[in-house]
Amino acid sequence: MKRDMEGYSRSYHELPFEATQLEFRRRLVLEQIASHMPASVLEVGCGMLPLFLDLDAALDVTVIEPSAQFAGHARQLAQGRGSVRIVERFVEDVEAPLRDGGHDLIVVSSLLHEVERPERLLSALQRHCHERTVVHVNVPNALSLHRLLAVEMGLIDDPFTLSATQQRMQQHSTFDLDSLVALVESQGFEVFGKASYFIKPFTHAQMQALCDSGFMTPAMLRGLSGLVRHLPAFGSEIYVNARPRHA
Repeated sequence: MKRDMEGYSRSYHELPFEATQLEFRRRLVLEQIASHMPASVLEVGCGMLPLFLDLDAALDVTVIEPSAQFAGHARQLAQGRGSVRIVERFVEDVEAPLRDGGHDLIVVSSLLHEVERPERLLSALQRHCHERTVVHVNVPNALSLHRLLAVEMGLIDDPFTLSATQQRMQQHSTFDLDSLVALVESQGFEVFGKASYFIKPFTHAQMQALCDSGFMTPAMLRGLSGLVRHLPAFGSEIYVNARPRHA
């Protein structure tokens, strides 16, 4: 069943604290891109802030985005940038490679948990890879500190339970690092890097309320980001870097 992309777009704009979470997520992704120095990037799902805005204008970037709103916005932002291509489709429905020889780096950011069949999306990435392609995937962490707190408070029985916000955002899966690695490797990739990032002790709505009140300062947010060094498994989101596995 296809996702309601326009309903998702509306909910995306209304989600509290997501803009702040996005800042830390985007910083992570840009760090990964900088460390691997690709000549070409494929971004799968761009939202309202495609990565090419923060990348070298000469870098070959392809964006594949199924939401008409997000894709249209990306086209407007890409005007005058001949090295950027916007494709308005689901990546699972693109049967031919989007670039001859494949892309050097593929980014699947905050998406895999939202699709009904994540294994199908991962499998579809193979046709856009060459043997050295790096695939970066990040998703929310089922073992985030705020989810473990909810378990201890008796609000949920299991950290893998879908929250009301997750259901509103049409999310289907929750992952920890072990299950994310297992899924990615089941689709023909070999994971060579993984971690969690940004400790979030409370829900999105609670974090936003603390920010709005002035209690949660930028310095505290930076501290929560650094705190993951002491609590490495309990960041609010997790990521893996992988390459295609060759026999």
